[in-house]
Amino acid sequence: MNEQSVFTKDVITDKEAFLIEGADIACPHRVITTEVSEEALRRGEILSNMIKDGFIADFEKPGDRMAHVSTFAFIDGMIYMTYYANTSTAAEDPNFQTARLACCPEDDPANMTWYDIQSVGDEVAGKRDGGKSRKEGEAVGEDQLYVLWTARVEDNYYRLYRPFDLKTKTLGEVGVNRLRVGDVTNDFSASGIVSALASNGIGHKTMYSDIGIMQKFTSRVENGETWYYTGAYSGDFNWVIKSRDFITWDYVSQPDFPNQSKWENAVYILGDKLYYFVRQQDFTVGGFLTAYDLEKKTWDKPIEIGDAQSRSDFIFYEGALYLFHAPIDREHIGMVKIDTEDISKSEVVFQAKMPTSCFYPFIQFTGDGSLAMSYTVNRQHIRLARFDLGEILK
Repeated sequence: MNEQSVFTKDVITDKEAFLIEGADIACPHRVITTEVSEEALRRGEILSNMIKDGFIADFEKPGDRMAHVSTFAFIDGMIYMTYYANTSTAAEDPNFQTARLACCPEDDPANMTWYDIQSVGDEVAGKRDGGKSRKEGEAVGEDQLYVLWTARVEDNYYRLYRPFDLKTKTLGEVGVNRLRVGDVTNDFSASGIVSALASNGIGHKTMYSDIGIMQKFTSRVENGETWYYTGAYSGDFNWVIKSRDFITWDYVSQPDFPNQSKWENAVYILGDKLYYFVRQQDFTVGGFLTAYDLEKKTWDKPIEIGDAQSRSDFIFYEGALYLFHAPIDREHIGMVKIDTEDISKSEVVFQAKMPTSCFYPFIQFTGDGSLAMSYTVNRQHIRLARFDLGEILK
């Protein structure tokens, strides 16, 4: 692969990029606080015990001194887990990190195999990876798993992907994701985002540090084609994207009301509605929940939910949509049942004090249709555990 086959030049535009200033949500439709009922605490205790008793495996590699940000999938009797690790120091330092894939048989989790996707210092088509910030996302294609991550390449952050053949268990070449805004397609990079948005007269909040593509993909059929939706972010700029192939991503929209959004945003599609939750600046009450009508292209008035400003996740279970988040700190997990007709009527189901730290939970279905959660324990363990949401909801 030569440089021209991987990286492309940004579209040049005379239009200036314009910034959208963050501002407090003036009149949220409702505020859900962290003060919850005894019933919610009782249910939370059940979840906490289930996660402790439902331990499946730790997926960090021997020698990892730091590990964080997990995503997993159960596929054909195998468990696949991605995360980023540091073998040099216990710090979450992007100058020494490796994006990694681990896998094991579902019935023999101790039989673990690890694959280094990319490390700081590796080259991509002749360009050096100068520092990795985050690894988020797995996408399943036909007989392939696409591992998605961020790397700083020659002082520009890029979204990269690498296919993993599920049959031969081999890695393919590193590629660069693309971002399409209107008629402009650029590399999915910090500079490419700004140029593509400016070319279309679309503003954005302050971007910094890295670029995230969130790991929960939900789909919608549009004009006979299946599109996969998720959230994207860079610093304070948070928006919605969609793709047909997990390689080229189209800009969809961003909340059009004043807010203080920052970092990871969660997205879930149900019919013509897109449900959206994002953390905010540390000085705010927490994150906000809203919904976007994909046909009318309108955003609902948001509600705020007390949150410790951590990553959140949606799951659709038994005909209802639920939001998992960190209500107090990263040793607590909360779950809110979303009223899909009127989000202001959404209610807390449980609030759990976990037996260990529980950073960045990710919830997904297992091979038998039950639920499991991956999470980081004190940035040292990438842990996976099963739980029975139906039992909690009884």
